[in-house]
Amino acid sequence: MSQALRVTVWNENRHEQKNPKVKEVYPDGIHSAIAGFLQEAGMIAGTATLDDPEHGLTDEVLAATDVLVWWGHLAHGEVQDDIVSKVRQRVLDGMGLIVLHSGHHSKIFKVLMGTSCDLKWREADEKERLWVVAPGHPIAEGIGEYIELPQEEMYGEHFDIPVPDELVFTSWFEGGEVFRSGCAYTRGSGKVFYFRPGHETYPTYHNPAIQRVIVNAVKWARPVRRERPFYGNAKPLEQIGGK
Repeated sequence: MSQALRVTVWNENRHEQKNPKVKEVYPDGIHSAIAGFLQEAGMIAGTATLDDPEHGLTDEVLAATDVLVWWGHLAHGEVQDDIVSKVRQRVLDGMGLIVLHSGHHSKIFKVLMGTSCDLKWREADEKERLWVVAPGHPIAEGIGEYIELPQEEMYGEHFDIPVPDELVFTSWFEGGEVFRSGCAYTRGSGKVFYFRPGHETYPTYHNPAIQRVIVNAVKWARPVRRERPFYGNAKPLEQIGGK
C-alpha cells in the first residue's frame, strides 16, 4: 500500500483578513478550503500562511512535504528570500509545486521560470471556459472537453513564461482573450504545475471540476522515490585506457 501524499497548502491569507467578500466565500481561508478537499481525496494536507513563523515553511515542514500548493497575491514581496531559496532547492530535489492563480507573480514561480511571468488581467465578472488541450494527460483525468466557470478574473496573453513542457489547459474569456492556463514543467528532479483559476472573490475552489484538477495535479507532481543524482567530479566506472 502506497504512503498517503503529504501536502502543504500555502496561502498568504491577507485577502481573507481585509475583504469581507473573500471571508464570506472562504470563511476559514483559501488554504483551508483547498486542504479540505485534498484531505477528502485521501491526502495528508496541512496549511501554512505568510504570517506564521518562517511563513510556516520551516525545514521540518518542507522535509515532510511531498507537494507544496501556493496561493499568493497582495504580499509577494513580503516572502523572505531565504525561504524562497529553501523552497526552490526542495523543488530541484524532487518536491512537487502547484502554483495557483495570482501565484504567477510569486517569487518562487518567477525564480523557477526565470522570466517576469507577467500577463494581461481584468476583473469584469466574465465567463471562462478552460479547454482541455492534452486529453491524455493525467492532470486532465476525469475532466470533460472543458470546464466552464460563470465568473472569473480574466488573464490574457502574452503570458511571459517559458514554453511549457506540457500544456494541459487553454482558457477562453467572454471578453475575447485566451490564456495558457494549465502549464506543466520539470525543474531539476521536481515537477511544477501552474493552474490559472482561483480569483479570491469567486467560489472557484468549491467547483468540483477545479478541485479534481488540483487533486490530479498533486498526484502528478508527487516526488519520484529514488536517490538524488550525484553532481561534480566523478571517478570512472570502468578502467580508462587499460590502466
